[in-house]
Amino acid sequence: MTTLEICCYGVDCAVTAQQAGADRVELCAAPREGGLTPSPGMLHAARRDVAIPVHPIVRPRGGDFCYTGREFDAMKSDVALIRELGFPGLVIGMLDEDAHIHRGQMRQIMALCDGMDVTFHRAFDLCHSPTRALEELTDLGVARILTSGQQQSAENGIALLRELNELSTGPIIMAGAGVRLSNLQKFLDMGIREVHSSASRLMVSPMRYRKAGVSMCSEAETDEFSRHCVDGDVVEAMKSVMQMSAVRVA
Repeated sequence: MTTLEICCYGVDCAVTAQQAGADRVELCAAPREGGLTPSPGMLHAARRDVAIPVHPIVRPRGGDFCYTGREFDAMKSDVALIRELGFPGLVIGMLDEDAHIHRGQMRQIMALCDGMDVTFHRAFDLCHSPTRALEELTDLGVARILTSGQQQSAENGIALLRELNELSTGPIIMAGAGVRLSNLQKFLDMGIREVHSSASRLMVSPMRYRKAGVSMCSEAETDEFSRHCVDGDVVEAMKSVMQMSAVRVA
């Protein structure tokens, strides 16, 4: 059985992904930061409106994955809320100063999750030793590892993805970062059981009046009047490829 997880920046996107046949949603805020913890309001809406499994990300800020005590306390509070609301899983990850898995913090998170499905996210792709990290995450009992094979895109990291997939005796290796309809079959052919994709398209703002010369972000070329949203047709097509591949294997 193969699983298609769609990264969704908002509940509208999650509903689109669900309607198009996605198996699971990773729910995030702040796409320009690479995904941050959703607000309580977004979490409540997801529980109300989305029937397929939703795994919120717990990440208090952008940048590295080495967190201060205050940041980690905030993360634990977010985990407690996500558990209290009844989500079946969440997505999280932290490293120490030497880019190894922060086992002390992760042990606390696993205890707080109390049986929830825990995905260790792409902090894995910044770790010092992927094989050591795999061993440690196996011992911790995480359900899966989201990784691009320590490359900018999963397609470029396919050799390490294959190695990790063969080595793992516990966590599912889920390929993510640049996984799309055009290269999906490559991951299925090497035995990857779960893939993570944004499956997105650029959506133009419905606003008729557009104030020129003002941006909400200091980055150059920021456009407040377009954003990436989940493309239901792409999700449907990816799921179809996965189903046909499963039939061929069977």
